[in-house]
Amino acid sequence: MTSVPLPAVDEILDTAVVVSVPMRTRFRGHISREVMLFRGPAGWAEFGPFPEYEAPEAAQWLAGGIEAAFTGLGTPVRTSIPVNATVPAVAADQVPSVLAQYGKAETIQAVKIKVAEPGQSTDDDVARVRAVQKLAPHAQLRVDANGAWSLEEAVRALGRIVDAAGELQYAEQPVAGVEPLARLREALQRAGVQVLIAADEAVRKAEDPLRVARLGAADLIVVKAPPLGGVQRALEVVAQAGLDAVVSSALDTSVGLTAGLALAARLPQLPYACGLGTAAMFVSEPVTQPLTPTAGQIRVPVQTVGQATVIRAPDPDAQLLQRHRASEQRQWWWRSRVRAAHQVLADEGLRVSGGA
Repeated sequence: MTSVPLPAVDEILDTAVVVSVPMRTRFRGHISREVMLFRGPAGWAEFGPFPEYEAPEAAQWLAGGIEAAFTGLGTPVRTSIPVNATVPAVAADQVPSVLAQYGKAETIQAVKIKVAEPGQSTDDDVARVRAVQKLAPHAQLRVDANGAWSLEEAVRALGRIVDAAGELQYAEQPVAGVEPLARLREALQRAGVQVLIAADEAVRKAEDPLRVARLGAADLIVVKAPPLGGVQRALEVVAQAGLDAVVSSALDTSVGLTAGLALAARLPQLPYACGLGTAAMFVSEPVTQPLTPTAGQIRVPVQTVGQATVIRAPDPDAQLLQRHRASEQRQWWWRSRVRAAHQVLADEGLRVSGGA
């Protein structure tokens, strides 16, 4: 494992460019994704904490980006990652066009279906689940509520959705928080609703997965490399939690998505298809060959360095970078975020590890 001192903030910003990437469908209120890309000796990396995240949380995303750019993403133990399709909270009649972005229905191994959208009802959720089931009858189905239900709403809704689907692989973050998840598992058992529970939004900091495991709040955890501080730290967190893990995207471009693929490629076990097929949700990207699924799989981008095969993000194309470049006001706003996040890391005395 390589460990390097925290690079100077100007070394990061020297190559940095903020891009705005258009999306095919509104996703959690977003119609475009804005991130900063930067380059270091180990390749390109991404810094993309959502706008509402303050400096302490954004600092972990910056640590992950620095790992990718300055120490590298390591060597894979598998070179192809199974991924799920993702269906946003669209009307049931829009499901065919969404799934078509992921290839032929028979090649889709798993589908994550968004539910509990504000302004929609459980009837809408059930109709969406049934539409997916009809189009991809052999796929494993999972639903994601992003913590939007109350405990009582979750029990009722999941009961109806499980009845409609026949079986769900798991339900992702039905209620907000760790303790509420633990209470929900007990309530579902009392109600006779058979479904595994995955913790996602409850796993934002390194200590969160350990609380989830200690309280018996979930059967598995959804992990994203950026908010946990990068691939190496995420690997350590999964090992300490002792729970099965699903690696997911934080709505990254293909540059940032490479860190998620690296995490999935380096985990000792990968029992579930991962939520890393999200590049299919973008209209276009700053890279010429986005990391989209083929037959339900994504190849891990690698490069030969000396005698080693290392994971490395695709290089952005200069013309596409210019096409997607955000306004100067947004460039300034993101550069200010980087400086604030970098100061947090400097105050913590961070050294960046990675590349194993």
